[in-house]
Amino acid sequence: MKRLAKVILYVAAFILFFYANNNLLGTTEYTVESDKLPEAFDGFRIVQVSDLHDATFGDDQQRLVKKVKDANPDAIFLTGDLIDSRRYHLENSLDAVEQFVTFADVYYVLGNHEVAVNQTDEIYMALESLGVHILPNQSMAIERDGERLSIIGIEDPLMGKEVQEMLAEAMTGVEESAFKILLSHRPEKFETYVENQLDLVFTGHAHGGQVRLPFIGGLVAPGQGWLPTYTSGMYEKADTKMLVSRGLGNSLVPQRLFNLPELIVVELKST
Repeated sequence: MKRLAKVILYVAAFILFFYANNNLLGTTEYTVESDKLPEAFDGFRIVQVSDLHDATFGDDQQRLVKKVKDANPDAIFLTGDLIDSRRYHLENSLDAVEQFVTFADVYYVLGNHEVAVNQTDEIYMALESLGVHILPNQSMAIERDGERLSIIGIEDPLMGKEVQEMLAEAMTGVEESAFKILLSHRPEKFETYVENQLDLVFTGHAHGGQVRLPFIGGLVAPGQGWLPTYTSGMYEKADTKMLVSRGLGNSLVPQRLFNLPELIVVELKST
């Protein structure tokens, strides 16, 4: 009987461990300082939501929405793969977005899964109808107390354009002196972001490497292969900082290991 009880305990712990790796929402906070940031945006808070892949966090996405709202964001960035091309269920993801727009401005760029499912127009229209700012190779200025910063968005390369081409299109009219924030799905294009002198970049796509190994990091990521360079956290070069979200959901591989679903929270500081 004791042996049976131990087996049951081990099985329960095993199931709980795998469940937690896919469902326990984590938050990683960063402070980004810059002397280019207008003083009016000192303390501006951003929450990044990436790679949801139609995952569900509570009834009507309530666990996810509460986590985002509790971070007190001024803006929410959706950096692609809101849906999954293998189980397209847009309404499930829109449950969260419909609630996000009630307490913050929401900005969105495509991921590769939106392109793969060939429903980009439908997705754009659905998000715009909710009041989301979509950025298909476009930029827009946010204004506070007469000062501005630029938010730039590019689509996924699967749309048929090179990243540099999309950036050139999106940055048309952006002032050179402006503090520039880029929303892009792909972290592996970091060098291109640096070359374009972007100040802060939000990306996803890598899913944290899916499995994270102690002292090594992510195991594999799309577009980067085995032992990828850009999977999680902040990367800096010259004057460019890039944040890579581990994302929230899964796609081809259904299980995360040592890699909790992640929301990124950033507070901007003017120096």
